[in-house]
Parts: sequence; structure tokens; C-alpha cells
Amino acid sequence: MLTEKGYQCEYPEAQPFAICLTHDIDTVYRPIHSKSLEILSALKNRDFTRAGRIVPQLRSKKCPEWNFKGIAALEESYGASSSFYFLALDKGDRDCTYAIEDLEQEMCTLLDGGWEIGLHGGCEAYRDFEQLQREKRRLEKVLNQTVNGYRNHFLRFRVPDTWELLERAGFRYDTTLGYPDCTGFRNGMCHPFRPFNINTSREMTILEIPLAIMDRTLLSFMRLNMEQAWTQTERLLDTVERHNGVLTILWHNTFMTGAPLQFYRKILEYGHEKGAWMTSCKEIEAWWQKSGMQPP
Repeated sequence: MLTEKGYQCEYPEAQPFAICLTHDIDTVYRPIHSKSLEILSALKNRDFTRAGRIVPQLRSKKCPEWNFKGIAALEESYGASSSFYFLALDKGDRDCTYAIEDLEQEMCTLLDGGWEIGLHGGCEAYRDFEQLQREKRRLEKVLNQTVNGYRNHFLRFRVPDTWELLERAGFRYDTTLGYPDCTGFRNGMCHPFRPFNINTSREMTILEIPLAIMDRTLLSFMRLNMEQAWTQTERLLDTVERHNGVLTILWHNTFMTGAPLQFYRKILEYGHEKGAWMTSCKEIEAWWQKSGMQPP
């Protein structure tokens, strides 16, 4: 194990470990019927204010799921920040559910607050350089700044080919490498690393920040109830704390209601109590670059 060989990570203000918070934005609109059900639920609970906020949205065929400010406010209340990965697909592309241009104001608000915007690559971007480059340029045009972070849709990845494409496209880090159907460390370690390219026999410049926990993994693929899901999550948090590592968590914006929202809040509470550095992938990458941390 790296820690047994003397590998020791140090974080800002001597924080014992890091929790890297991320959100993939797969969709920003909800079906009208789901809003109707939410109104009925609010009325049943005599929450007339909430119901009143939702009613005007029914006039549009597109009901926005633009809860980014709420997510950021929740994280900020625990001294945390995070990364948001947006799709930048063309109309007609597979899995194109929104136009990135519609979200310019929302994304700029996040950037102004200190949160990160990265690219959520389309289904084929992980193996198609032209597609990857086109999506990156489109997002950068909307933001009017360089995009350095990446995660592919559906966690699709090809080793080492995707890393090579990301390097060529100018990304500084990737955070795709993880299991969609179970939690844990796909590469066997809880620290970011620079991949070794078996095709060229050299260390790559891009940093991989592995993914360990995803909301859909816990609650859909593994079919865990909330208590079981927390047992898994707490075990991973404690493991990473023991090894001064980084635990990367993916929580979609569509999982920010009801019990899943409370579960995410519990993660923030736990990390805050432990004194963890809860931050974005951008900050993790910058810290690794500044500190020059590499396994022995």
C-alpha cells in the first residue's frame, strides 16, 4: 500500500482528507406530470408557498430543473464547493436534452460564486476526438473561458485512449474512472494519479481523480435502502480518512429532492464534522499540481 511506503498527502489547513463533490447535469427539464405530482404533494402537506412557486412552470412545455443555486447554497453552508459538468451537445445528438446556451446565466452565477463548470462529454466523445473538441469549444464559447475538467456521460471510458484524447484536447484532469454498478476504487487507490500510458511507456500529464460513489449506484444499481447506502458511504469515508485520501462523489441535480437530498446533506454534515476538505475537482487538481504530490 502507498501509505505503508510513506506516501503522505497534506491538504490546506492540515485537513485530514478530501471529499471531492461533483454533479453531472444530464437533464435540466422535468416532465409536466412530475411537476403536477409535486404540486399535489405540496398541497397535501399544506405547503401552499411551494405549490405556488411550481404552478407558473406548468404553462411551459419545459419545466426547468435549475436547482444549481440551491445546491451551491447548501454546500456553502458547510464550507464546501463543487464541480458541475454540463453536456454541450448539438440538437439531434444522442442524449441531447438541453441547449447549453440556455444555461449561460445559471453557469456564470456558479462561476462567480467560486464553483467549477466542466464538460460532461457525450456518449461517443470518449473515443471521438473531433466530437470531444467540438463539445469543449461550444461550452467554452458560452462561458468565455477555458474548460479544464471532464467526465464522460454514462462513465464511458477506454484505457488509455480516452486519456490520450483528453490530453490532446487540452484538459487538465478527468474524473470518469469509476464503477457505475458498485461503489469503490476502480484503480485500487483513493488518491488522484497521473496515468501511465502503456502505448507510449510514459507518464501522462493529465490527472485522473477517480470516482468512488454515485447516487444512482447506491440507490438504483445496487438497490440499497437509505440505511444500507449510508453504511457503504460511511465505510468509504472512514477508509479515505485513514489513508489521507480523496473521495470523489457524484450526486446528480435530479437527486436533490426528498430522501436523496437529505442523504447528500448527511454526507456534507459528516465531512464537516470530520474536518474534511470538501471542494471541487478544479481545486484538487490545482493542489496536486502545486504540491507536486506523486506516489513514491
